[in-house]
Amino acid sequence: MFSIETLLALIIAYLFGSLSSAIIVCRLMRLPDPRTQGSQNPGATNVLRIGGKKAALLTLLGDVLKGVIPVLAAKWYGLAPIGLALVMFAAFIGHLYPIFFRFQGGKGVATLLGCLLALSLPIAAAFGVTWLVLTLVFRYVSLSSIAASMLTPLYAWLITQNSAYALVLALMAVILVYRHRGNIAKLLAGHETKLGAKKQ
Repeated sequence: MFSIETLLALIIAYLFGSLSSAIIVCRLMRLPDPRTQGSQNPGATNVLRIGGKKAALLTLLGDVLKGVIPVLAAKWYGLAPIGLALVMFAAFIGHLYPIFFRFQGGKGVATLLGCLLALSLPIAAAFGVTWLVLTLVFRYVSLSSIAASMLTPLYAWLITQNSAYALVLALMAVILVYRHRGNIAKLLAGHETKLGAKKQ
């Protein structure tokens, strides 16, 4: 069984993840609700479409911090690796399915990156380099995000040899792929927009 401290950490991480940066930023900047505009995804990319670079940057920062802060706090407290891995998962799920915003959340890439930054800089760097290289080569952000996420459990195992981290990150990758199912359909149909492509 998990300790009371671990259970409390999971609850706090989920609630922290449930603070939707996109929705909060849009409300503060008096922009349309991102759930009703553009792709209807409350994430930084959609906020960029409807509110510009400043709003998108604030959203991205907020989403990353939702992963960084709970995981760093759990590390500082000294949770065991399995507890730390589950704190990552709880923050990630909070972002995807926020209790404060009718469970309508983002796709999880930025919050996953935040979790990795707090967990292990080498793993975060491997994720980031994979994402960057694939984006430069193929120019599909969704494809890069999916591929980098799927490779992250392998990176975690190779770098830490910790099965708890690898297994939880694998589960997070599966969920992230599911959240990108619309993008996958567009990729297969050849309709996904490339990075930097001009709208017709």
